[in-house]
Amino acid sequence: MTLSPDVLTARFAEHGHVVSEEYATALSLSLTLQRPLLVEGPAGVGKTQSARTLAQVLGTRLIRLQCYEGLDAQSALYEWNYPRQLLHLRVHDAGPDRPAVTDVYSESFLLRRPLLEAITQDTAPVLLIDEVDRADEAFEAFLLELLSEWQISIPELGTIRAAHPPHVILTGNRTRDLSDALRRRCLYAWQAYPSADEERRILHARQPDLPERLAVQVVAVMAALRALPLRKTPGVAETLDWALALTSLGRDSLDEHTLRLTRGCILKAREDWATLDANIPALQAAWGGTPAASARPDTDFGIGSVRVR
Repeated sequence: MTLSPDVLTARFAEHGHVVSEEYATALSLSLTLQRPLLVEGPAGVGKTQSARTLAQVLGTRLIRLQCYEGLDAQSALYEWNYPRQLLHLRVHDAGPDRPAVTDVYSESFLLRRPLLEAITQDTAPVLLIDEVDRADEAFEAFLLELLSEWQISIPELGTIRAAHPPHVILTGNRTRDLSDALRRRCLYAWQAYPSADEERRILHARQPDLPERLAVQVVAVMAALRALPLRKTPGVAETLDWALALTSLGRDSLDEHTLRLTRGCILKAREDWATLDANIPALQAAWGGTPAASARPDTDFGIGSVRVR
């Protein structure tokens, strides 16, 4: 399937997903050249969501393989349903038509895992291999053959080839270096944090009723926070959560008190709360706020009405 960058940008926008021209071009080339697309970038910038949106745009199924340390080829490809096989043998064991052992190694007893599922679809799905850098080098080496041949061998059944190779997106957060061999087999895209204008458009795409003033203030604060030395830098997902929280509280603009009350929507580590407290004046300057008369910069808000220093 071939979709131009402009068409992809428009189709993504219809699904509330704003993409840059560069990323839309990478997606378009991946579809046209039928090459996997490796997408790297910080956590929370929409890498996984872009695969979901691509499946919606193409009107096809999304199949996701979540990678983790210790993931092996067998877990990603297929397994045999051993309990069902054993039950089948026991049911027929006493009868005259007792099945041969080979009878239980048929497709009806096969449990398809994401990679086998992806190459046995009637139409090409979107295959998301998420956080591939969390898997080890042995699994990465296994992927090289699969991404090149789009076929697997099951000893009991033979070789299974993909009639419709999937559209593949691999994501990574650079927790380890991926091999040059894997990178050569893929097109590449880097997803950075969005610009202020892009993030504001994302907010309005997801929350059309969000007041413009509040959207501008939220984006300004998020940009200022990302410049601070935080343990976990907030991504676009946190921006959306925070904007939704502010509107649910009936806020149409920011103030220091509201920022402190809702900081748990954007910062997920206690140390980052302390960093926010120490930078309140800079954050106020970012959104154009003024110090609140009742603000206590050295105070943390705990659960309910309990306050702890």
